[in-house]
Amino acid sequence: MKTSISTLAKEHLLRERFEPVLLADWSDTVFLHYAVKPELLQPFVPFPLDLRDGMAYVSLVAFTMRNMHPRRGGQWSAALFRPIATHEFLNVRTYVTHNGEAGIYFLAEWLPNALSVMLGPPVFGLPYRHGRISYQHDPATGFKGSVEDEATGATLRYSAGPAENAMQEAEAGSLTEFLLERYSAFTTFLGLHRRFRVWHPAWHHAAITATVHENTLMERTGAWARAARFIGAHHAPGFKDIWMGRPRLV
Repeated sequence: MKTSISTLAKEHLLRERFEPVLLADWSDTVFLHYAVKPELLQPFVPFPLDLRDGMAYVSLVAFTMRNMHPRRGGQWSAALFRPIATHEFLNVRTYVTHNGEAGIYFLAEWLPNALSVMLGPPVFGLPYRHGRISYQHDPATGFKGSVEDEATGATLRYSAGPAENAMQEAEAGSLTEFLLERYSAFTTFLGLHRRFRVWHPAWHHAAITATVHENTLMERTGAWARAARFIGAHHAPGFKDIWMGRPRLV
């Protein structure tokens, strides 16, 4: 029986000393997926794109992070993280490889916590931007989201009905597995290329029929966005105590 991507990711993370260093809950996640020609996207990405059937993909991932804290240190270390422990995120991520390892690269990330926006780039190499975010993600009644860039007013607005089927894991080898099952993130900041790993069980997800009402936000990440084609969406309830590794130079 083939070992799952999630199981392999757990093994890879635990091979590195002192990992994981952080724990956090990710809840009420919505994925909005786009396809784009790789020659349009590659100039904006410093790692080789991971293609499927000749196409590149970008996913907007909207979720709330809760209770981020160091794995060790107990209540004292958790108290130090409290100002940045809980807030919404919008990630704009694409799919890349580096030295044979599949992962993601963040084109941009929006969050409402000003302290996190300041710390993310130098510590993890993450392209954080300040934004106003409102999510109403309810599997029973539907999903709505709004993200506005604080500096430019560029906006993402989407909505979707309730999930269309029962929660399930992605079929091995499917496009859904390609888009969801990623456990390594590659970043770049001031010329430094880094990688950090995360781990959680395989995503339990359901397809949702989403409408993107406005998405000038994605255009802030590059001209490629004008040619991107929306291909579908998923919802996942998320997990508690997701493992997060430290950034390492690659």
